[in-house]
Amino acid sequence: MKQMSATELQALLQSGVKPLLIDVREPHELANGVIEGAVHIPMNDIPGRLEEFASHKDQSVVLICRSGKRSAQVGQFMEHVGFTDVINLDGGMNDWASQVDSSMTVY
Repeated sequence: MKQMSATELQALLQSGVKPLLIDVREPHELANGVIEGAVHIPMNDIPGRLEEFASHKDQSVVLICRSGKRSAQVGQFMEHVGFTDVINLDGGMNDWASQVDSSMTVY
């Protein structure tokens, strides 16, 4: 699984590339901020909702959580079930908030 920093993701999005962004945080965490265009699917719901994004198996999928740990676990699972271009947002939303969008909360 690839790792991508917050600033690398920002540059990728600004370049016009549109990977599938999946935010695996819990619903109450979204109040701290979200990355525009991200689909919210809590970590524990991913296995039961794979069909929703199965068409992206061979496309870039960026996984997002608070710090990068939960999204890394989801990434390992997704690779195991056949996703080929899984990217973990290293440092998660906390790095996004501190390095890209200071209007968001580090928590």
